[in-house]
Amino acid sequence: MRAALYSRFGDPATVLDTAQAPQPVPGPGEVRIRTVLAPIHNHDLLTIRGLYGYKPTLPAIGGSEALGTVDAVGEGVAHVQPGQRVVAASVHGTWAEAFVAPARMVIPMPDGIADETAAQLVAMPLSALMLLEFLQARPGQWIVQNTANGAVGKSLAMLATARGIKVANLVRSEDAAAQLRALGIEHVFVTASDGWKAQVQATLGEGLAAAAVDSIGGDASGDLVELLGHHGTLVSFGVMSGQPMHIPAGGLIYKEATVKGFWGSKVSTAMAVEDKRRLVGELLQRAASGELRLPVDAVFPLDQVAEAAAAAQRGGRDGKVLLRV
Repeated sequence: MRAALYSRFGDPATVLDTAQAPQPVPGPGEVRIRTVLAPIHNHDLLTIRGLYGYKPTLPAIGGSEALGTVDAVGEGVAHVQPGQRVVAASVHGTWAEAFVAPARMVIPMPDGIADETAAQLVAMPLSALMLLEFLQARPGQWIVQNTANGAVGKSLAMLATARGIKVANLVRSEDAAAQLRALGIEHVFVTASDGWKAQVQATLGEGLAAAAVDSIGGDASGDLVELLGHHGTLVSFGVMSGQPMHIPAGGLIYKEATVKGFWGSKVSTAMAVEDKRRLVGELLQRAASGELRLPVDAVFPLDQVAEAAAAAQRGGRDGKVLLRV
């Protein structure tokens, strides 16, 4: 079968190539999925660079999420059947004509959800929904997040709003702010503008935010602490700056604030099956109703995986880059 392979870690636009690979055979409790569309996520690119928490044995096939059709099932699999339209996430090797996934990770996809939405419906939106539950914010409370124009940030803003939770969305540029507003996302603030912090504080009101999500690190972490209310929680979700979190001690002490880390794969592993089914059901409902919108910037054929990886690494995208197999 054709697959997007890499034999060394490095720049995905350089080390990825389309080549032949053995077609996988599903074992007990597994299914083989014939790929239709697969997204390129930031963690996929970090994995190819050798910088993620998971490091595959080389050579490896890229990708961790895809939409496709079941074409073979292993022993003991009963809840999905060949020919069924499904998605799978938190798996490996999806940038190929076929991949194998544990049957428990496979989600049947309703026909009413478009391919471009279904292909990216689980990994980032589910992380956003798990993060929202992790924050324990209640309807009417405020959350503040930076890098709100990222895939998780957009999903968090839409899903929180659907639950009645208010979100202050911080971005670095007017172009990024325009992207969010085009999706119907409100309360967008540009951190490159003068007086942005005072504007956010005025919007939050006297109680400020119950929780904040930091995907940058460095001085941005301290900015978020200033926007937290008493007993607020700051959650570290990423470190785009590559710098340690710079947090004034006084901000933590006098607000009695809490700082936590969030890694979606760990939270997902520890989550009860019933809770995960509930969250996936909510995602399907929000996507079908239009409350959750997942824009696409570009779709590339698998044979152009290097070009697709380069596009996925460019700033200013309007949505996700997908691979069509």
